[in-house]
Amino acid sequence: MAHLQFKHPRMVALAAASLAILTVGLAGCSSATSSASKESESYNIKDNKPVLTTAQITKNLDTKLITTRQDNQKSLTATYKAAAENDKYTLDSPFVKVDPYAASPLSALVTFTTDDAVKVTYTVVGKTDKTSITNTVKGGYTTSHQVPVVGLYADTNNTVKITTTTKSGKTKTKTLMMQTGSLPKYIKDAKVTVSKNDKDKMEIGKNKLTIMNRTTKQPFAIDADGAVRWYDTNYSQHTIEQWSNGHIMMLSKKDVNSDVYNDLLETDYLGRVYKEYSFSAGTSSSDGSSISKAAAKASSETTVIHHALVELPNHNFLATVSDGSKYKEDTMIEVSHKTGKIVKVIDMKKLLPKSMWTKFKKGLDGKVDWLHQNAVDYDKNDKSIVISSRNQDMIMKLDYKTDHIKWIYSGKKKATWPKAYRKYLLKPTKGTTITGGQHGLYLLNNGGKNTANSEDFMLYDNNIAVTNGNKQTTGKYSQAVEYHVDAKKMTIKQTWSYGKSLGKTNFTPVIGYAQKLANDNVLIDFGFKNGGKESNAIEVTQSGKQVFNVTMKSAASKAYAYRAYRVPFYGTAYQFDATK
Repeated sequence: MAHLQFKHPRMVALAAASLAILTVGLAGCSSATSSASKESESYNIKDNKPVLTTAQITKNLDTKLITTRQDNQKSLTATYKAAAENDKYTLDSPFVKVDPYAASPLSALVTFTTDDAVKVTYTVVGKTDKTSITNTVKGGYTTSHQVPVVGLYADTNNTVKITTTTKSGKTKTKTLMMQTGSLPKYIKDAKVTVSKNDKDKMEIGKNKLTIMNRTTKQPFAIDADGAVRWYDTNYSQHTIEQWSNGHIMMLSKKDVNSDVYNDLLETDYLGRVYKEYSFSAGTSSSDGSSISKAAAKASSETTVIHHALVELPNHNFLATVSDGSKYKEDTMIEVSHKTGKIVKVIDMKKLLPKSMWTKFKKGLDGKVDWLHQNAVDYDKNDKSIVISSRNQDMIMKLDYKTDHIKWIYSGKKKATWPKAYRKYLLKPTKGTTITGGQHGLYLLNNGGKNTANSEDFMLYDNNIAVTNGNKQTTGKYSQAVEYHVDAKKMTIKQTWSYGKSLGKTNFTPVIGYAQKLANDNVLIDFGFKNGGKESNAIEVTQSGKQVFNVTMKSAASKAYAYRAYRVPFYGTAYQFDATK
């Protein structure tokens, strides 16, 4: 998944003062390259000299792998390793530990051995129809079993059934009772109300929950009844992405009292940390010289990764960051999953017209948030990336190897673009929405049936004209929109949408997400409804019929749902093994 996000942009001529209180304060890294690129020259922007060089950006961000949390968990993992190697634990008398890593109180680890080789399935029994969580443990038929259990209810003596099956089909079931504690304050106080849940038509499968990926505080996941079935005690900000190995990437922080989220954790739903990436927010001036101590302190109190994170085919990750200059949220970095070091930098100031970033007004923090990139997705079809720029009301596609622009869709008039860019502009078909302040852009059928020249993608259109959006419809509604791009004809067509009929009631000036589910339903997060007092997630069919409607209110300051999405708890690729 992708998938991710953070501070909310200042708007030009649109309630800048009121929106300023929404910002989370994420900036302060650095971007650019040490010499003008050939691509820049091809766009005739030779004067787009880098504000910072690649070397300066790399130094400012200071990305590295650390082992602080893994080291703190070593004794716990050693205990579970010993249990896995001790044949005294059997199905009739297994080793059971609720909240095994003191980070995931609604999860558990069950360990036991069997005489015969068996595969293991477990079920956390739901309180109502279609709320049970069932998973088959990866590993096939073995005699040693480590069963990661997720989906317990809070403050409940949960019923968990463990079933073993031999190759001949013989089964045996053991019922365990697992007591959990109450929810923490910032989850308990977030009142979750489900007004509709047509479970037969919802896309919930046997183990799917809806993650409420919050702007801050603890993230949590709910079932079709709105009951919390997972949460992490670590505070997170905007980024919870499920990786190909079944782990999750979560942006967290060392100190809950700090405003800074600069620890990116590769963890799992049990709370075990596998890798920890640390970032620093240094600052350089345009000539590379050091800056004042006050400026350096301000920068060090800034979150580096701000909105999005995506896993690349080589398992490195691509993240949206700020570059440490006065410009922010306009840079991307690729970080090696092996070394934690930056291996690629993309500075959007080098690729877009200089007038876009030099004429944009500073925000209240003194930074220029001209682009505010809030989404990125990697296109496996042609090794490109698609991105979303909120503050330019623009989406675009770049060749990932060369950074060359492939297409741009924007409400910015063609005549106002420098001539060198005009050939990249997509022409909308009749009835196609011009996006405004949009979020959560990602490709559909990525690497599947679509080709590089004929692709579909989805996004959440806030429909607020920041700079180039539709000024006639701005503020009247927000919606999920699906588009089709024909890159040969250079056209874009809107093929599906939902939200316009809800009108101003579900208009959200900032944040939001739309996810197309496996059965073609779409889960839409109207995350900043009613001025941020509530987040409203709605699942609709292709015909626009609501099958799930949940509202979260009183979620504490900045703890609204930045994104809401449905994921399996857990995926088939995931395997827990304390012996490794």
